[in-house]
Parts: sequence; C-alpha cells; structure tokens
Amino acid sequence: MTDYHMLINGQAVSADESFDVLNPATEEVIASVPKATSGHLDDAVAAAKAAQPAWAALSMDDRRAIILKVADRIEENLPELGALLSSEQGKPMEGFAGLGAMFEMGGCLAWIRYTASLDLPVDVIQDNDEARIEVHRKPVGVVGSITPWNYPLLITCWHIIPGLLAGCTVVAKPSEYTPLTVLKAMHLINDLLPPGVLNVVTGSGDIGAGISAHPGIDKIVFTGSTATGKRIMESAAGNLKRLTLELGGNDAAIVLPDTNIEEAAGKIFATAMINNGQTCAALKRLYVHEDIYDEMCAALAGIAASVSTGPASESPDFGPIQNKMQFDKVCALAEAAKADGATFMTGGSPLDRPGYFFPVTIVKDIPEESRLVQEEPFGPILPIIKFSDVEDALQRANAVSVGLGGSVWSSDLEKAQALAARMECGTAWVNNHAMIQPDAPFGGVKQSGVGVEFGRYGLVEYTNIQTMQIAKG
Repeated sequence: MTDYHMLINGQAVSADESFDVLNPATEEVIASVPKATSGHLDDAVAAAKAAQPAWAALSMDDRRAIILKVADRIEENLPELGALLSSEQGKPMEGFAGLGAMFEMGGCLAWIRYTASLDLPVDVIQDNDEARIEVHRKPVGVVGSITPWNYPLLITCWHIIPGLLAGCTVVAKPSEYTPLTVLKAMHLINDLLPPGVLNVVTGSGDIGAGISAHPGIDKIVFTGSTATGKRIMESAAGNLKRLTLELGGNDAAIVLPDTNIEEAAGKIFATAMINNGQTCAALKRLYVHEDIYDEMCAALAGIAASVSTGPASESPDFGPIQNKMQFDKVCALAEAAKADGATFMTGGSPLDRPGYFFPVTIVKDIPEESRLVQEEPFGPILPIIKFSDVEDALQRANAVSVGLGGSVWSSDLEKAQALAARMECGTAWVNNHAMIQPDAPFGGVKQSGVGVEFGRYGLVEYTNIQTMQIAKG
C-alpha cells in the first residue's frame, strides 16, 4: 500500500494518527492517510504566510511560466493520476460519453493552461493635468482551499491555480473521502514551486473548520454543501476573510413543447447523469410540457436502460456513488418517491453486489412536493415533472432556495433565451446544461454561493483593490 504524506513547507509530513480511504466499488481500504492536527495546520499556514511576499514579488509572467510547468508535469503523469482517481472516486476511466476519470484529467490541463494565460492589467480611470488615478489588483494573501469528493483534482485546480497566478500562497484540504489523487499530484509538482507556496493538509471536518477560522488565512475557497458553506461564513467572520463559496444546487430544466425530442434527449440524459449525477451543476429537475411528456420520458428511459453500472474493472458507463452517506441519501429519496406514488421507469433500487452501486433511475408522474424534487439527490436519479403552463413551470423552477444553474430547451432560440433570462440561477443554458468552461464565470445565486470562479472574473476574487492617486498639480 502506497505511503501518503501531507505537504508542508515543501516537505513530506506524516502524523501520529491516520484515516482510511475506501474504494467505493468494493468498500475495501486502499490507503491510509495522515490525520492532521491543529499543529500541522498552524505549520502550513505559517509556511504559506512566510512564502507569500517573495511569491507575490515575482512578475506575473514568472508565476505564469511556473504554472505552465505544473500543467506539463501533471500531463506527464496523467494515466497514473487517472487510475488513482478512478480507484478512490469510483468513476470509470472513460465512462459514458467519455466523461470519466480521464475527462477530469483533461479538464485539469485545460483549466490550468487557460488560467495561466490571464492577466491583471492596471485600470487607469483618470489621467489629466490634475491627477492620474490607477486601480491595481494586489494578492489577497494566504488562501485556504477546501474541496469535495466529486471532482477531487479538477476542483483543486480550480481553487489553487488562480490563487497562485494572482500571487497568493495556498493551504489546501482535499476531501477525506478522496485525498489520494490530490496528494499525489501536489507532491509531483512540489519541486516546481518555492517551499511554502503550496501546502496540503489532510483530515476531516475539524481541519476544514480550523482553516475557516484560522486568523492567518485571508481567503477561503470552498466547494460543497450549502450547510457547510454557512458554517464557513460564520467562522470566517473572525478576521473578515474573503470568501468564494460554490454551494449546492438543484438545477431545473424546462422543456418547451416545440423541442426536438430526438435531438434533446441524449443531451438531457448526459447533463443529468454526468459523473453519475454527482455534479453540482447537473440537471436535477426536468419539467416537460404535457404535449411531449410521455415521449420524452420514454426516450430518456430508453437511454437509461441501455447503459451499464459497475466497477471500473468492467469498463462500465457509470460507477458507484462515491460514499455510503451519499448512497444512503439517494436510496432514501428513491423510497420517498415510491411512497409518493411516482412511477419508476428504470432503476430505483441499489444493485445487489458489494459497493455503493445505484443504477441510473428515471422517475415520472412525481408530485412537486416529493423530496426527490425538492432536495438535491446528487446521484443517478432524475425526476421528470409534467407541466401545462410555462409560467407555472418557471415559478416551480425558481421556488427552491438555491440557484446554481438552469436551462430551457426549445427549437425557438429567441423564446428560450427570454425564458432562461428569468430563471433565478447563476448560469442559464439554452439547449444544454452543466457545460462549463475555463473562460466563463461560474457561481450561484441565492443559497448556492458567494462569488464566482473561472476566467478573469474568478481571478480577481483572489485580489484586493488598491486605488493609487498621483497628484500632478
């Protein structure tokens, strides 16, 4: 069994205690990882704080060159990292539509390299005989990154790369369910960065809480549940930390009666089931007009019946749900929908084998008040709700307390865009869903988060504004 270590001030660090990491396809232990103490966290923060002035003093071009070397190093080790990711997260190497572990690896490279191309130019807002006024972007300082288990390495890259480019240093904590790929990758790139610029501590919620409250950390970047995001916001008040929080969603899609079912069904299925439904911005509530409801349900059920679920060794379309807590939630939501009288067209019960396997499940004739509609399942189960009035569908789509993404599907792009603009969400898609890219800002409204990630909009969140006024008179 591989020996895993934390990374503090450029050094591999162990701990007196450890915790086990399971393969969700077998429920077997595949590694033990150091369990950080508050002392380890203090050391990591101190290292990041000490390294930050010199890192910020480098030119952005110098930092950019190092980050591009980081991408090259990860690319050189892509097959090994992909296999490790598959073993701890459960996703197949390729999977349905090629959206498995190697898709995540490719996403890491795309985000790192695009982010490295960004700049933070000085904004001159006045330059006349009286004065020159410039707006500068200065690194916020030490960033604490707390990442989830659904895209372990990709979301870590989303968090740390813009911070490094902006001149910040980082203390990262991967999910205790999926720390292995992050640890492996961060140690692989360690020699490219000055000691202390990038530190990784491992542990459970107590270490995450310690990062949130630590007075030496200037900003928190967190991806995860709304409940945890609220606790982070409370803890961060101690030193008025800057926050970027990408939290839970329950994304709705509205399918209008003029939609081409043959063209739309495959995309709807893929964007609902991406990463086995374990994606924050996946399509999770599908509202379909009564004129095409039965036909759309049948089309989606047909796709669901054609795909396979199993361990990565069987090269399936979909793997297990990543952990037992999430598995139990999906099972409970399915049982609640059955009690509500919903019709299960496919799936509906866990597979009778070791591992957290739940088949792709399509549910129709489900009431709006069912838990499966009102709560985010974060798994391979999609409720399809019939509507007759578009305004009613929009009201129901917007009725939840979260607002990460939403979509409208129609052959009339102008009509679809007008309706999508009225959805209460951070990203609105037309004839697509869950598709994100490194140059387009991504974030939620309502209780789906604070701030945005990606592109220049995301980069500036790692900075403070300094206004410089130069008097000439």
